[in-house]
Amino acid sequence: MGPFWSLSAAMTKGLLRDRAAVFFTLVFPLMFLLLFGALFKDQSTPQAEITQVGDVKVLDSIPAKEREGLREVLKIEKTDGSAAAREEALEEVRKGDTDAAVFQRGNGKVELRYSAADQTRSGNVRGVLDSLVQQANQRATGQPPAYRLTTATLEDQSTKPIQYLTPGLLGWAVAMGGVFGSSFNLVSWRKKRILRRLWLAPIGPGAVIGARVGVNLAMAFAQTAIFLGVALLPYYGLELTGHWWLCLPLIACGTLAFMSIGLLVGSWAKSEEAANGLAQIIILPMAFLSGAFFPLDAAPSWVRTVSEFLPLKHLSQAMQDVLSRGEGWGAALPVMGGLLLFAAVVSFLASRLFRWDAA
Repeated sequence: MGPFWSLSAAMTKGLLRDRAAVFFTLVFPLMFLLLFGALFKDQSTPQAEITQVGDVKVLDSIPAKEREGLREVLKIEKTDGSAAAREEALEEVRKGDTDAAVFQRGNGKVELRYSAADQTRSGNVRGVLDSLVQQANQRATGQPPAYRLTTATLEDQSTKPIQYLTPGLLGWAVAMGGVFGSSFNLVSWRKKRILRRLWLAPIGPGAVIGARVGVNLAMAFAQTAIFLGVALLPYYGLELTGHWWLCLPLIACGTLAFMSIGLLVGSWAKSEEAANGLAQIIILPMAFLSGAFFPLDAAPSWVRTVSEFLPLKHLSQAMQDVLSRGEGWGAALPVMGGLLLFAAVVSFLASRLFRWDAA
């Protein structure tokens, strides 16, 4: 075990002395958590603005109590009913200065004109106006509705932005550390002929590989502790489930998977610049296509299909399951097995390209 601990200590000291490596491995991903967590901390349904042109009985007859509650999602500004006011209101909608314009024809027909530039706001406007019209129709007929829908939110806590951002950004941080750490270390050691010296030294390959894996795992667990420590602060309000600790074996398997990518990059690249460029090409698109930053629900179908083949997507989703959704081994074990299989396959490919010397 002597060579293992000596190599581990040397690798750790080399990593800590490299300020750029520490910044991009620990500080840089954490900055995204701090920034996105603060930006989306109080995310709520955006208030839509509509212009009411003249008298619209549906809106004018809203009871005062309902109108007060409506102000949270809808701001209504009433103008006179002239043709000029109507054209001005429509022009404001076209320019995006207001979200919609509503007016009433002489036959009692209520017309809504809205901008499709913001699908969320336009959907809110249509939904709210449709509900108001239905309520007005019920009041006009004097008949109570035959059916009534009541709604309640079951996942208020688990769907807060921080509950999604923490697992995704932590997975991205682990991917960054695994790929960049392995590839840069391998290329640097080859150029400095350290690999050749290790090859000639009385040190088994198991000690070298074990030390590299141990240092990367220690860094990944440090990232996990820092991320969770920050996200659990009252300002951000992350709430962990009972199986949150399953993120640790997931992190370990994810680290091995992304280390294998780094080994493949380092085995092929001949310089640090080439390794950096190739690692960036792999990690950055994967982060966005995997949904580590934002959900992929509204993404094109081809993006969701591609994401199914990316290890970061499955790592982030499994971590979200165990950290935020209360899932257990059933959600973690298949992903852990898939990540280990991915690591084995890619490591085999890296071994076929590996060379001791830079020449």
